Amino acid sequence: MKSKIWLALITLYIVWGSTYFGIKVAIETIPPFFHAAIRFLISGVIILLWQKAAGQEMPTRRQWGSTFIIGNLLLLGGNGLVSWAEQFIPSGIAALTIATVPLWLVILEAMRPGGFKPTWQAITGLAIGFLGIFILVGPAEFSGGGMKLDPFGVIALLTACILWAIGSIYSKSADLPKSSFMTTGAEMLMGSIGLIVVSLLTGELNGWNPAETSTRSLIGLVYLITIGSIIGFGSYIWLLQNAPISLVATYAYVNPIVAVILGYLFGNEALEPRIWLATAIIIGAVIFINSRGRPRVQKEAEEVFSSGK
Repeated sequence: MKSKIWLALITLYIVWGSTYFGIKVAIETIPPFFHAAIRFLISGVIILLWQKAAGQEMPTRRQWGSTFIIGNLLLLGGNGLVSWAEQFIPSGIAALTIATVPLWLVILEAMRPGGFKPTWQAITGLAIGFLGIFILVGPAEFSGGGMKLDPFGVIALLTACILWAIGSIYSKSADLPKSSFMTTGAEMLMGSIGLIVVSLLTGELNGWNPAETSTRSLIGLVYLITIGSIIGFGSYIWLLQNAPISLVATYAYVNPIVAVILGYLFGNEALEPRIWLATAIIIGAVIFINSRGRPRVQKEAEEVFSSGK
């Protein structure tokens, strides 16, 4: 069993760490919101059909409403904005920024009526984490290094973090299907609707010729659908059922490192000292907050998945 757990964990490390680079490749010749819509539409339909064939009940009308809200917060607001931002921001930096979601969760949970108020340890972790964010995306004059990041891309990534955190908190009390896979499939399907609408409203399809889509981008999209969404999430759910939550949670610390390395090796992305410094600070802050916060229950861990991966 231990060997299976580690195999699944390593798979999760690599797969979800690689999705940021997969997005970068896919959006080279496919509009960002549209690529995400296609990805989650196909993934969601596959998962829903599989769960239906396995005898799981389809969501009720109320549950479809909940998955619509959560799916659009996570996949449109979260993944969609990440995809859009990666037109201007290196994939490794995008992954590191999204790794700060636990920091935003602490803040929003404290602001929620009846929410859990952070301890002084959590506040310390927040301060450290936001120092890491400043080093990562702040002006080069202050943080060092020659890389200048597009401010709109940075704003989009930080907004994605906040929307992902809001969706995660809302999912705790929402009426959702009993099956985590059914919930995931429904959220993907509902999120794809929002992504298609935004793709049309932003006009990103104007002038886009599908025939000019590169083979490289198509491979990236297929990778995201099959490996990133289905195999990655399948490994995650299996680990939640067979491994300690504390061990499963380590994916959040390893994924950004994998993304940074892949972006450097295959995407010609700069790897400045400040990126490694920010990586150490941000991941350290997240580990510190998670170790000092309330114990995570399995249901919460299942809901706060990185399908944005």
